Amino acid sequence: MESFQGARDDISFQMGLIWSQLKEPVIVPLLRLAVFLCLAMSLMMLVERVYMGLVICLVKLFGRKPEKRYKWEPMKDDVELGNSTYPMVLVQVPMYNEREVYQLSIGAACGLSWPSDRIIIQVLDDSTDPTIKELVQMECSRWASKGVNIKYEVRDNRNGYKAGALKEGMKRSYVKQCDYVAIFDADFQPEPDFLWRTVPFLVNNPELGLVQARWKFVNANECLMTRMQEMSLDYHFTVEQEVGSSTYAFFGFNGTAGVWRISALNEAGGWKDRTTVEDMDLAVRASLKGWKFLYLANLKVKNELPSTLKAYRYQQHRWSCGPANLFKKMFSEIIRNKKVSLTKKIYVIYSFFFVRKVVAHINTFVFYCIVLPATVVVPEVAVPKWGAVYIPSIITLLNAVGTPRSLHLLVFWILFENTMSLHRTKATIIGLLEASRVNEWIVTEKLGDALKGKGGGKAPKKIRFRIGERIHMLELLVGCYLLLCGCYDFMLGKNRFYIFLYPINCFLHHGIWICWHFRSQLLEGLDSTSFRCLHIVIVFTV
Repeated sequence: MESFQGARDDISFQMGLIWSQLKEPVIVPLLRLAVFLCLAMSLMMLVERVYMGLVICLVKLFGRKPEKRYKWEPMKDDVELGNSTYPMVLVQVPMYNEREVYQLSIGAACGLSWPSDRIIIQVLDDSTDPTIKELVQMECSRWASKGVNIKYEVRDNRNGYKAGALKEGMKRSYVKQCDYVAIFDADFQPEPDFLWRTVPFLVNNPELGLVQARWKFVNANECLMTRMQEMSLDYHFTVEQEVGSSTYAFFGFNGTAGVWRISALNEAGGWKDRTTVEDMDLAVRASLKGWKFLYLANLKVKNELPSTLKAYRYQQHRWSCGPANLFKKMFSEIIRNKKVSLTKKIYVIYSFFFVRKVVAHINTFVFYCIVLPATVVVPEVAVPKWGAVYIPSIITLLNAVGTPRSLHLLVFWILFENTMSLHRTKATIIGLLEASRVNEWIVTEKLGDALKGKGGGKAPKKIRFRIGERIHMLELLVGCYLLLCGCYDFMLGKNRFYIFLYPINCFLHHGIWICWHFRSQLLEGLDSTSFRCLHIVIVFTV
């Protein structure tokens, strides 16, 4: 026993000696460099957020509505020309094994108000399940029997995924007569007047290549995870898209709920499947050709948020990896372009891509989950209070303005975003390095919650899972690291960072269970007060 104790003391002494020898010449300088880089990235994010906040304030103050910036006149009947005065519109609805929502999406597309002989509904079905394929075809036939000009299109492969399906759909002979194409993913439900509110902008403004609508989430109240997604996406639509539209007439196409001028789409080179963000790829290429984009914040299209953690993680991987990969592939092309101004190039490269798609993901994880906790163990490296407290607080508050109704969930949102930052950072690095999974495309699962909201849905599906879907080793390892740093700071440190480290550590360990478990079926019948009380209980539990 004494020999064992002696051996253990000897190992501890050796490790302490190695640490003391490496600390001053290696660890401290590297950590100081990391702190400097993270603070620089934090300042970039702060300047970007403040700039966008000021632009939004000016837009609201001076009332720069789309109708004032661009010519808009309602479409009118012509007695002599008849319906030929209306442009021909193609409506594309790509889908893949959408058993839960195919009726909803096809019904919404067929319900669009527009002269019946001037609109074509094109259902692009990539389904691999024969039963679902047959159901979709029957639904299209049902609408065709009602007089709707609907085309059911399939292909013998899934090359290019959604981009491949859209590209194949544009090759059909009847598309040549169309002037504009509206695109709706399978869970999107446009209002009947959608085309009346978007197409006139394109008709009266030949420089416009795209009109994008806002998303409205039908299942935002389903669980805590959907509420936090709503907070992040509302900021994107309320601020980022509006700023891009108001200042540079450029923003990333959201892949759905938008109308393209077909000539702009073709001039940009059409759909490409080189990344998992074919929508953003097309938008950047069209912008480099000189086309302008318009965002309509007051036009909302209903859709569904991912309500399982598995689906959300797959979606976030695609949304983080794709833009980073596209940035790498298009950087030189943007630099060499001669059709757009220098300021627009700087906006696209620095603001749109570098700060929002790369720096924001990497800095959130590296600074707050790696570097800041490390300074607890290495007190020789100090992080100024403005960098550790003030900047993230300002950024968080500016981000929260998009969803005022969820301000009481702000702490929860911070914890969740820090947890997801590891997953997004990994995806961003994969995109930049073009590593494995760079072109991974997994369709986001839809549960048909919109149908249940109308009272015509099925009973809630029993959620089945595997251990690997509930336990994520990287998150657990980072959680253990944060726990150790928090305990060290609590017992020996002076920074009191443990106040921040302990909640994040707990969320990394338990957040997966919370987000999965508190689904809508557990919350049915709760009023808003009970819902808030449940949030408070969970926060105190964490």
